[in-house]
Amino acid sequence: MDKQDVIAFFDRAAATWDAEMIKSDTIINRILDNAEVGEGMSVLDVACGTGVMFDYYLSRGVESVVGIDISPEMAKIAAEKYAAEPRVQVICGDVEEYAFDRKFDRIVVYNGFPHFPYPKRLIKILAGLLKEDGRLTVAHGMSREAIDGHHKGAASKVSNGLMRAESLKELFDPYLQVKTVISDDKMYQVCGIKPI
Repeated sequence: MDKQDVIAFFDRAAATWDAEMIKSDTIINRILDNAEVGEGMSVLDVACGTGVMFDYYLSRGVESVVGIDISPEMAKIAAEKYAAEPRVQVICGDVEEYAFDRKFDRIVVYNGFPHFPYPKRLIKILAGLLKEDGRLTVAHGMSREAIDGHHKGAASKVSNGLMRAESLKELFDPYLQVKTVISDDKMYQVCGIKPI
């Protein structure tokens, strides 16, 4: 998978992304409950797209949200939607290369993980961006089978498929204490805590 193909794919999809988004408030809130996203926290939203998750973080009273997306069109829409919200910053960039000037309480990769060509490297980098006792969660609002089926069409060139949750847990293990592993017919989530 080539990152330029990923950028081009999501740039093309950006204009209709929000209108075509299928999401469940119940599942998203369960994911954020498991990740213990709450008041006063700093959140890094990786592959934030058009900012689909921002309202969920803000409703929980977080101190700040930094969204980063490699697609200029996705980042542009997110930045425009939240231009008046001082707690939100949107960065157009590659999270694997961006030089952040701080660490985060929570890092969330929601519906974006299959689009990263090197999952092991991504987990290592994200674990390094966590504060002590911070949490990283990789999640999808659909089952692994549903995501893989969804990506078989136009997205096949920009998706590695979603690995089994147990395999993702193994990628977390060198860096994080895994707290949650869920892979059922409704959702997918692996959440780990950075040891103190």
